[in-house]
Amino acid sequence: MELEQLEVNLFRGPSRDIGTTRVFGGQVLAQAVLAASRTVESRLIHSLHAYFLLPGNPDAPIVYDVDHNRDGRSFTSRRVLAIQHGRPIFNLAASFQVEEQGLEHQFDMPQVPDPHDVPELVEVPDEQAEVAPEMLQRWCHRIGPFEFRAVDGSPWGSTGPAPPLRKLWFRLHGNPGDDQKLHRALLAYVSDFHLFGTAMLPHGISWFNERLMLASLDHAMWFHRDVRVDQWLLYDCDSPITSGGRGLSRGMIFNTAGQLVASVAQEGVLRLRAEDE
Repeated sequence: MELEQLEVNLFRGPSRDIGTTRVFGGQVLAQAVLAASRTVESRLIHSLHAYFLLPGNPDAPIVYDVDHNRDGRSFTSRRVLAIQHGRPIFNLAASFQVEEQGLEHQFDMPQVPDPHDVPELVEVPDEQAEVAPEMLQRWCHRIGPFEFRAVDGSPWGSTGPAPPLRKLWFRLHGNPGDDQKLHRALLAYVSDFHLFGTAMLPHGISWFNERLMLASLDHAMWFHRDVRVDQWLLYDCDSPITSGGRGLSRGMIFNTAGQLVASVAQEGVLRLRAEDE
């Protein structure tokens, strides 16, 4: 998550290998949020809307070009273009706001077990890892930056069709400090985990189905309150529809005090290739 500043409004971020042929979307999203945040003073991001244009290459860094759209009295707008090998692979529109007080209401947090009463998702089950692509197998048993605990059971594989609902506890391994800009960027990073898989649940499809074609198209996020990603957070996800070769997933993120800290929505390609492809 450390960006190198190349020039005014121009940053470069490293790519992380996660065992696939493309960069993890959450990485590009979080680095773009950090790049935009580096150009804004005394205001925090409150919303973002992003589009994934091309798959990123995990073997090469990504350059982020930040455009200053507007600096108003209460709100600041930025656009970020992520570039790799001379081509745009991702764009982001982000809005930042001065801290304000106002009317408040929110949905109640779902009633779920305490995170310490839910088993940790340490790795992909061996029977699932064995059928995964070779380059993904070496990642399946590696500890990632976040710890997950699935209230509804393991998200890997499929035991048949299920309601499009998923709840997971998560937190960051380690202490990232107190910089709220970094915490919000890391929340954007982790928001791309497990969300879109909710759209697969009614269809009983395994992540390791060779006919499955998945790709994120866009990602939207709203930050409602300050957050610490090194403390337990609940990701409450649902998927209202899959149609036209696409699926839509939504999520609400709560802290252990029951406060809604962020909301997320994502659409992606969800297809099954024909048997002979």
